Amino acid sequence: MSDWMVTHSPSTGRRPRALSPLREHLRDTFWFAPAAAMVSVFVVWVVASEIDTALVGALQDEQEYDTIEDLLKVANDAKAVVTTVSSAMMTFIGVVFSISLVAVQMASGQFSPRVVRIFVRSRITKATFAVFLSTFLLTLLVLTAYDSEPDPRRVSSVPLIQSLLTLAMVMLSLVLFVMYVNTTLRLMRISQVIARIVGESFRVAALMPVGPPADEGALGPETAWIAHEGRAGVLRDVNIARLVRVARQHDVVLRLIPRTGDFVLPGTPVLAVHGGQAPPRRALRYAVSVGVERTFHQDLAFGLRQLSDIALRALSSAINDPTTAVQALDRIVQFLAALARRPLHASLHRDRKGAVRLVQPVPGWTDLVDLGFTEIRDCAVGNPQVTRRLLAGLDDLALLVPEDRRAPLLRHRALLAQAVETGVPVAADRAFALQPDRQGIG
Repeated sequence: MSDWMVTHSPSTGRRPRALSPLREHLRDTFWFAPAAAMVSVFVVWVVASEIDTALVGALQDEQEYDTIEDLLKVANDAKAVVTTVSSAMMTFIGVVFSISLVAVQMASGQFSPRVVRIFVRSRITKATFAVFLSTFLLTLLVLTAYDSEPDPRRVSSVPLIQSLLTLAMVMLSLVLFVMYVNTTLRLMRISQVIARIVGESFRVAALMPVGPPADEGALGPETAWIAHEGRAGVLRDVNIARLVRVARQHDVVLRLIPRTGDFVLPGTPVLAVHGGQAPPRRALRYAVSVGVERTFHQDLAFGLRQLSDIALRALSSAINDPTTAVQALDRIVQFLAALARRPLHASLHRDRKGAVRLVQPVPGWTDLVDLGFTEIRDCAVGNPQVTRRLLAGLDDLALLVPEDRRAPLLRHRALLAQAVETGVPVAADRAFALQPDRQGIG
């Protein structure tokens, strides 16, 4: 079986999206959604203000003073509600923010610091904060539209539409608050956190469709390499569409040297050029993204890293929760089983004509198996629930993978048996710990 994975070919029909890295980076931020929502609500308020002005002006032209008086009565009642909402909304926001901090602190301490990004990327959390802040801003804007001494015969504006819009935002805030609390409580459960991690991992794998294999020697000789210029940090992702386009324009093949998730230093090679001269620096600007932490985007191994961290934290003497480690192992086995027969090692990106233009390294099968099992296996001795589940997982994977991928699984099985033989003094306990069980102990 080939060790190459093709992410675009004529048979797949899927092209990399140019804005994909930008979209993922915005999802990793917490400011964009509230800022965009507040700008939007300001625009809506301007429109509603114009409608209110036109409405009152039309009534004045028709001398509908009784109607205006009725509107003023309704608007004055709404003003009292808007004033109350304005004074209470910031307190409400503080309560929600406190809930988030407690949830993040508990998740970071009990699971892993890497899972904090799940809360940051949570759509319902961002939507709740965005709507709350937008409601508070709207109440301030609406209060400025009220006349201090309303008079039906010289009224300039009756913000009835604005008041109704504020009440609608308050109702939306209440609905989102209930949804937010429900989601936050779910994310405080380890099973939900693990399920989120696995879901993200499967999405990363789904963006790497398998196509016809390519000959590794077809890339041509390496003619140049491009060094990283910028700050040191973790390689988060690359702009695939831009790199493919630049390589096609200069008739070369670009090969990414570090893997996504590697720590890169300024001056170290980041791109190798095959088959021609290196493209100019300005053409490759913003094509490689470096940050302070890893992300799921284009990082196939990051999900296994988080699952392994959760299992290791659960097996530590401070937590001592082998059942959580078993839950993490369940998902590790599930993810590896999904990749059992997929070609790995590199991702080939092609242009419209099907020519390889970008080679992006991804972890191989042995790398993924070692990442998923090595550290857990070292800490599992003395926890029969974990060793039994680990053995069952290795046996299940050995049945699913091709013959040439069984070696790392058998190696981990032998090392686990050896560690149990050495670390467990009682023969009956050793026999119990080395009996495969998909539930651990149950």
